[in-house]
Amino acid sequence: MPNRLRKIADEATKGIDELLGGGLSGDQSAKIAKLIEGAVVKALLEGQHRAVDAALKCPEADQDMAHKIATEIRHKNDVLIVNLTSLR
Repeated sequence: MPNRLRKIADEATKGIDELLGGGLSGDQSAKIAKLIEGAVVKALLEGQHRAVDAALKCPEADQDMAHKIATEIRHKNDVLIVNLTSLR
């Protein structure tokens, strides 16, 4: 996951650099990549929070399965956060 996230941030940074005529310094590119990476992480986590909320709104008969799914989503969130924190 971290490599894919870095690739997304790098591609977006290159696109911004091209849009601006190739004038970004290495430091500017790195800072922009970190900003993009942070935005992507926030978006991923927001989507996963919504998935947990949706899972927990299922009919009462399916609540046991919904809680198992929500727990797995939360676990994946925790792993994602640990992996992304190690990138910084």
